[in-house]
Amino acid sequence: MTPAAEQTRARRPDAEGDLDRGGVAVHWERYGDGEPAILFLPTWSIIHSRCWKAQIPYFARRHRVLVFDPRGNGRSGRPVESAAYAESAFADDAVAVLDATGTDRAAVVGLSLGAQRGLILATEHPGRVLGLVLLGPALGLAPFPPERVEAFTRFHEARSDTGPWHPYNAAYWRRDLAGFLEFFFSQAFSETHSTKQIEDCVGWGMECGAECLVASEDGPELAERTADVVAALTRPLVVIHGDEDAIVPHAVGAELARLTGGSLVTVAGGGHCLQAREPVLVNRLIRDFLASLEAA
Repeated sequence: MTPAAEQTRARRPDAEGDLDRGGVAVHWERYGDGEPAILFLPTWSIIHSRCWKAQIPYFARRHRVLVFDPRGNGRSGRPVESAAYAESAFADDAVAVLDATGTDRAAVVGLSLGAQRGLILATEHPGRVLGLVLLGPALGLAPFPPERVEAFTRFHEARSDTGPWHPYNAAYWRRDLAGFLEFFFSQAFSETHSTKQIEDCVGWGMECGAECLVASEDGPELAERTADVVAALTRPLVVIHGDEDAIVPHAVGAELARLTGGSLVTVAGGGHCLQAREPVLVNRLIRDFLASLEAA
């Protein structure tokens, strides 16, 4: 972790450690020790667990808060094989962190791709999950804009055009990772006055590096399993989604809530990374969700 990242911490972890997960190191941290416990999942390996810096000190006052860096960033290992970035591997990492910290069950919070690993965790290990809060869930439950679909399908193609989303491309990342990160996070933070959040995320993305980021993009996702996993969910769910999310269409979060009978909170004018842009709102929604779990 860089010295600058250390200086921005509002609270130091009460415990931390590293797990060997099939040759890949997974770094975890625990803050506080109250119940119920909260596990903040990693999202895409483009950023690490500092993305939850607006949530950790707030909830650690009353709860056991667990975070871990994703494979490919932070203090975790940096494999360059795409299989190491399978969604199931991240879910298994989460179980290992729960075990390592002596945590029987936790409320689980996930952002974007964190929804995929959170759903796997909740359906394959329902006894370990009290409920889910998912922000901007990255799932194939509704159509994505054509330019995004084109970027996905042409990811390994050497593109010479400059159409929308052309920086979302393996060759581009290897040539100009910083340029891609600046583009991507300008989309992730579609709200005005997001300079600090974008700067943070660009710095964290540079810690990942191009080869790890390419490998993470190629990691096996839920894909055709999505419908079955969503149908198997039995835990309470809240979806929080901005109606101006330029990364994952709001229709995805709305459909996830509809299919599961979960609650949908739509944030007017909100972009993709609401935990950073609307931390007070997000923290209150998580707090209220935890209170509902305790009352049940």
